Amino acid sequence: MQKMSVHVLSRAVFAAAVLVSLGLAVSVKAADLVQKGDIVAVCGDSITEQKEYSAFIETYLAACQQGGPIRAAQFGWSGDSMGWLWGRGGPGPILSIHPTVVTTCYGMNDGGYKPIEPGTTNAYREGMVRLVKELKKGGVRLVVVGSPGAVDADTFRNSPKEAAMYNPTLAIMGDVAKDVARQEGCVFANVHDVMMQAMTKAKAKYGPKYHVGGGDGVHPSGNGHLVMAYAFLKAMGCDGNIGTVTLDLASGKATATDGHKVLGSEGGAVTIESTRYPFCFYGQPEDPGATSGIIEFFPFNEDLNRFKLVVTGAAADAAVRVTWGTASKQFKAAELAKGINLAAEFMDNPFCEPFQKVRQTVRGKQDWETPFYKNYLSGLDGLQKEVREGDADVGAALDQALARMVPVLVKKDAKLADGVAASVAPVKHTIKVELVK
Repeated sequence: MQKMSVHVLSRAVFAAAVLVSLGLAVSVKAADLVQKGDIVAVCGDSITEQKEYSAFIETYLAACQQGGPIRAAQFGWSGDSMGWLWGRGGPGPILSIHPTVVTTCYGMNDGGYKPIEPGTTNAYREGMVRLVKELKKGGVRLVVVGSPGAVDADTFRNSPKEAAMYNPTLAIMGDVAKDVARQEGCVFANVHDVMMQAMTKAKAKYGPKYHVGGGDGVHPSGNGHLVMAYAFLKAMGCDGNIGTVTLDLASGKATATDGHKVLGSEGGAVTIESTRYPFCFYGQPEDPGATSGIIEFFPFNEDLNRFKLVVTGAAADAAVRVTWGTASKQFKAAELAKGINLAAEFMDNPFCEPFQKVRQTVRGKQDWETPFYKNYLSGLDGLQKEVREGDADVGAALDQALARMVPVLVKKDAKLADGVAASVAPVKHTIKVELVK
């Protein structure tokens, strides 16, 4: 029998303990998952403050999610951990925007960048339980407790041995997060395991220089952030049904589902106006900063990005050419009768440019949210305390001023969110279908 490593064994023992606790779990109903009208706060450490996976999440909720747009905001703090979060007073600044959904991604720093220790998991668990309770007390309907991500197998401390030491620690921290989610009636997002699986497959194709955990081994580039966004969007209950366009070649009639309006159909060419976008990818596949290369190693398109074209009225063995934008591909009629996923088959498509404009608008908003969180909202309690102790009258005046200032700042964030929604402009595009002779 093959021996298990100490780290693998310790995780197995911990997982067994988690199973024993399942009787304490509270189920989360589908109606509790993300929906139109929600305000989603994406919270975490410096990986969140990178404003990459958080921007992917917000862009998806604004442009792709059924019933959207859904407002989101980024609350990342470099170096954050349960100790740091509670040391500065907890989630009060996050609650200022009155979120109904909160995602958390802590644990990377909590693990201490060393082998797992009981004190490490205990402190993380206590802090996370306290955080979930405070968020719910503050009016949050749904908390999505995320595991920490993964460090890169090659670039972390430039040592595969060091990565092999710390990833088991992060895996156990993820098990703690999962147990907290179960006990507190939350949803769990398994960021760590999805990243590990995608990283292993991607490096097998592109080699060790294709980092998924980032050039420094901790802070991912675009590829790793897309994996993280996938884990959270799945956990939030996003269904991935972007839309379906159906064309009958015999009659020439075309129909489309909600979010897509058929403007005309003639000679196999269907012109559509869409207000719901497929998620779009960018860059050269071998570039870790791009999202195009990582996508084959986890089911983003299958689970979250289904924009289907169904074509009927052709012989099953016929060859059919589909042209969308400037790209063309050939399919069997039988494939098209079942439906193909345009978003997966056509990486270069008419939505790429408008999608990137939405993402850039989101990034501009989230750039503002970093000082909004770290400079404007945080530290106000300490400031008020110091001023009150120095001069009670000035302290009282400051209290009144801040009571008026914070809503102004929150209103600006909401206005920026309106700008994101407005950036999702209707896209007019044509899908051309023709038999190949």
